[in-house]
Amino acid sequence: MEPESDKSDKSDTESSYTDQNATFPRVSAVAAGWMLDFMFVSMCHHFKADKPDEFSRSLSIYKAISKKSSLNGHFHVEKKLICAFLTRVIHGKQLNVLFEEDSHVMPLMSAAKLWSKFEDVVTDESLYKNINILLIVQTVAVCMEKGQRSSASSALKWFENNHEIPQSLIVKLSTIVAQRETYHPFLMSFSFSRLLETVKSFVDAYLEKNPSDFLLKAATEMVQSSGSMKDLEDVVTKDISLSETSSESTEDGREKESTVCLRTKRKLLSTKIIDVWQPDTCKKPFVSLRRLSRNELIQRLSGKSTDTCSKNEQKPKPRKARGKWTCELDQYLKDGVRRHGPGKWSRILLDYDFEGRSGVMLKDRWRVLIRTESKKGSASFM
Repeated sequence: MEPESDKSDKSDTESSYTDQNATFPRVSAVAAGWMLDFMFVSMCHHFKADKPDEFSRSLSIYKAISKKSSLNGHFHVEKKLICAFLTRVIHGKQLNVLFEEDSHVMPLMSAAKLWSKFEDVVTDESLYKNINILLIVQTVAVCMEKGQRSSASSALKWFENNHEIPQSLIVKLSTIVAQRETYHPFLMSFSFSRLLETVKSFVDAYLEKNPSDFLLKAATEMVQSSGSMKDLEDVVTKDISLSETSSESTEDGREKESTVCLRTKRKLLSTKIIDVWQPDTCKKPFVSLRRLSRNELIQRLSGKSTDTCSKNEQKPKPRKARGKWTCELDQYLKDGVRRHGPGKWSRILLDYDFEGRSGVMLKDRWRVLIRTESKKGSASFM
């Protein structure tokens, strides 16, 4: 028989979720909707701030929450499509990233396919047409910058067959591709940076019309009401400790605290699966098998290990050397500086493939190029 105190606690808990038809599933659905809206606003903020890493982290959380069956309303589906569209725009310069089953459909082509569904969402007709043209032009421009003229021609044919595109634009781009004018003024006027800025203006207009900021406002009020950052940390820590700490009864009647440890599981996805949200970048695990010699087998069975084995296990693997700077990479760097100006290394990295190099490496290489050209007596080399 349960103690009376336990029964009363249980009845109070149940009544808290049943008053006025506020059952736990309904409360959970509303809370999940608020969290989904907050992650959507977070992704839009990171997109406008040019922070792709933070965008990807927010996207992974958004994906997990959006799997809830109650979040299938019109607005949630609409925001889900916007998130997928922004993801493709962010990866627009990476031609090897796939979002479609067809391997010939590049990120910006897939983005244009999604953008066609927003014709009724975008109230500004000129903004809709401008982004549509920018996606088409930049698809061709990125292929030309990567030296893939055949891919640019294939993309134009795909747009002509699967997308509404003015015939004059097709003729203009076909001429540029045929003449191999990578830096044609028309392509430069519809640059990738202009595409990003225009999409950001669309995001601003959408958030203004659909704020989705309930949790954001609540968090802002909490921050403003707290006297200091330390007070805020104490409040958050207290809330977390209350939600994660539970009491367990031991056999001798005493109670001990146990902290709930939550671990997230990582999915090992096949590289053949195309994710609606993110590019397929996961790799299959690689297991290396080595046949043991007779002596090694005897020593391992007996619990011993040779000095040679221990040395081999402790020896670090040699790091793969990065390739040297080529003329092509130098030209990418010069073109990037001419377009964005010196010091804008993060933007230049978005426009060109520098084979895994960082912004610091670009800055060091730029200094080398300047010194080299100054010795030659050339004032301008771009």
